[in-house]
Amino acid sequence: MNPPDQSNVINPVDAGFYMPAEWAPHSCTWIAWPSRDGLWSNDVATRQAYANVANTIARFEPVKMLAPSSHIDDARSYLGINVDVIEMALDDSWARDSGPNFLINGKGELAGSSWRFNAWGGKYHPYDQDALMASRILEREGVRIFSSELTAEGGGITVDGEGTIITTESCFLNSNRNPGWSKQQVEEELCRTLGAEKVIWIPGDVNETETDGHVDGIAAFIRPGVVMVETNPDSTDPHYSVGQENTAALRGQKDARGRPLQLEFICEGSYHKEDYDGVCRSYINSYLANGAVIVPGYESERDEAAVETYRDLYPEREVVQVQIKDIAEGGGGIHCITQQQPETVKSKK
Repeated sequence: MNPPDQSNVINPVDAGFYMPAEWAPHSCTWIAWPSRDGLWSNDVATRQAYANVANTIARFEPVKMLAPSSHIDDARSYLGINVDVIEMALDDSWARDSGPNFLINGKGELAGSSWRFNAWGGKYHPYDQDALMASRILEREGVRIFSSELTAEGGGITVDGEGTIITTESCFLNSNRNPGWSKQQVEEELCRTLGAEKVIWIPGDVNETETDGHVDGIAAFIRPGVVMVETNPDSTDPHYSVGQENTAALRGQKDARGRPLQLEFICEGSYHKEDYDGVCRSYINSYLANGAVIVPGYESERDEAAVETYRDLYPEREVVQVQIKDIAEGGGGIHCITQQQPETVKSKK
């Protein structure tokens, strides 16, 4: 499928819209209740883990939990009073990927970009309800929608809120997402829909088969000009080369404002055969709530080191670790199940 002619489409940036960085203040967090039958080996444990993440975030900002009608009562039984349960038809439970990317402008307006969603290259069926999640959330919030024919997921990008996007070649250039699109066309559409100016491409991870190497398991902006990169401390680990290759691609890069990127590092979990069971083991797949960092734990000996790294990088935030082994079984982490809605503030003239 060739990309459509976008010459007559209004760009978000024309109305001053852009996607702010995750560390900008949020009005709330969106999460989707685990709903896909057969994905989890222990549904009760997975629901409890989702609830633990939601209830933890709700200590710092409002949480809106989407749930299909058949799961509403179940969700409410696990969730605290600070989590608002909202009925919405769902196929799955990864709000980062099927939800919208929220945009703001200096007039105090909220909007959102809505990409096409095909369940990570058609890996899961059905996905027609999740493909409507972004537009349904934006319609519910009563805000402007900037739609796109690009097939993409929110976990595939990290932004600095100042014009720069980092993404991976292994994901959005994959033929299971955007066949017929050139790298330049994907880049231009990412910039158009996120109100950005520059895309930095890194290799990603061609052997990661759930998301085809989402950037939110590899690297993340943590403040302007600074990127946290996940690496493996063990050179004999089967995953060691992934961190090295992506680090090399980021070295020497400059952001949209011309600043050389400063790299900070966090160690990932072990991928040795005796330790790795094929599920998410990314510590970079965390979430910045208002005043806090919600860090994944995997009941691993590296959990504590991850917390210490976050404390060093975010001394002004409370660092809270939540054990998510029963979420990770489905292929993602805390960042994968959350989507921030930014606060809107009118710029002073």
